[in-house]
Amino acid sequence: MSKISNFHSEEQYRAIIHQKLNDSQLRKNLQSVMQTLKKNRKNTIAARYNNWEELRELGRRVKQNALANLPALLEKFEQNAIKNGFKVHWASSAKDANDIVLSLMQKQSQNVILKGKSMASEEIHLNAYLKENGINAIETDLGELIIQLIDEPPVHIVAPAIHKNRYEIGKIFEEKLNAPLESEPEKLNNIARGHLRKEFKDFKIGLSGVNFAIANEGAIWLVENEGNGRMSTTACDIHIAICGIEKVVESFEDDSILDLLLVPSATGANITCYNNIIKSPRKDGDLDGPKEVHIILLDNNRSKILADKHYYRSLSCIRCGTCLNHCPVYDKIGGHAYLSTYPGPIGEVISPQLFGLDNCAPMLNLCSLCERCSEVCPVKIPLASLIRDLRSEKAGEGRGGVVGYSN
Repeated sequence: MSKISNFHSEEQYRAIIHQKLNDSQLRKNLQSVMQTLKKNRKNTIAARYNNWEELRELGRRVKQNALANLPALLEKFEQNAIKNGFKVHWASSAKDANDIVLSLMQKQSQNVILKGKSMASEEIHLNAYLKENGINAIETDLGELIIQLIDEPPVHIVAPAIHKNRYEIGKIFEEKLNAPLESEPEKLNNIARGHLRKEFKDFKIGLSGVNFAIANEGAIWLVENEGNGRMSTTACDIHIAICGIEKVVESFEDDSILDLLLVPSATGANITCYNNIIKSPRKDGDLDGPKEVHIILLDNNRSKILADKHYYRSLSCIRCGTCLNHCPVYDKIGGHAYLSTYPGPIGEVISPQLFGLDNCAPMLNLCSLCERCSEVCPVKIPLASLIRDLRSEKAGEGRGGVVGYSN
C-alpha cells in the first residue's frame, strides 16, 4: 500500500481537508460507524462494568509504572523471552526494523510474507520497503486487505477500512479479485476468506504486531477478532513480531487490566474472539506453531519521548482508537486527512514526537480542544492538554522539548 511521507505542508493539509469535507459518501460512512462504535462502548460499559473509572485509574497506574521502569522491564523481557526460545532484535529506527525483516526473509530465500494487523509495520512503511526489495507483503486482516487492494493506508488505527461501506467493498472485490458483485457482509467475508486461504496454504513466514508484552513471562499477547492473526503466527515456520518498546509491562495481571480496558474502548465488545498469548516457538511434541519466533523491539524515537518529563505520558496509549471515535474533527474528515500513520487526537500527540514537530506541525490544527478524547481515554492520557502544549511548541512558546527531525 502507499507510503505516507513524514512531511507535508500547510497547503497539502488544506487541500486534503477540503477534499474530504466535500466527500459526502465518506462523511456518511464515518458518521454511521462512529455513532455505532460510541453507542456500543457506552452500552457495554454501562451493562458490564460497575467500576469503570476505578479500572481506568488502575490502567493509568499500570502504564505509568511500566514507563517509569521501562529500561529494566525491557531487559527482563529480553532475558525471559530468550529463555523461552525467542530471538530478540533491537531496532533503534524504522530502517533498522525494516532491515531486520528483510534479512530474515532473505536468509530463508522467501519473497512472500503474510501479515496480521500491525500499526508498527505501518509506522515504518514496511510493505513499501519490502516491495522495493522484491518481497510481497500480503495483508490478511480484512480491513487491511481492502485498503491494500486499492493502495491506501489505514484510515483508523483499529478499523483500517471504516471509510468504505459494504457496497464500495463489493465493487473493490469485483474489480481487484474478479469476484461476483456482492454487498452482504457474509458473502464479502466469504470472498476474502477464499482469497486468503490460497495464500495461507503454503506460506512460510508470518508477521504480526504486539498488543502487550509481558516482562515477567517473556511472552507477547495479541488481540484480534478474525482468526487471521492466529493463522499468521501459528501456521508459518517463522513468526516475526514487531513490538513498540512501550508495549512492555511487568506482569500478566497488568496486561489483563489493560485488555479489560482495550476491548470495550476499541469496538464496544465484551471480549475479543481471539486472545493469543505466545510464550515460545514450537516445542517437541507440539502439533503446530512456528519453528522460530523473532521479536523486534522498536524504538523509533520512543526513547526520546520517554525522556521528556511532560510528553512521556503519550506512550501510555494502548491503541484502542476510542479517541478517534469520539473526535468531532476526525468524524468529519477521516484519518487520511491527518497525513500521518497515526490520525486523530493520539496521532496529533505522538506523530510530532515520532516524526518531528517540523514535519507534522499542521496536524495540530485539527483539534477543537473539546476534551472528549481526554474524557474517554481508557488510561487517562490528557490528550487535549498535550495537544494544546504541542501547539505552544509549534508557536515557539513552549519548552523547546519537541524537536524537528525525520528518520
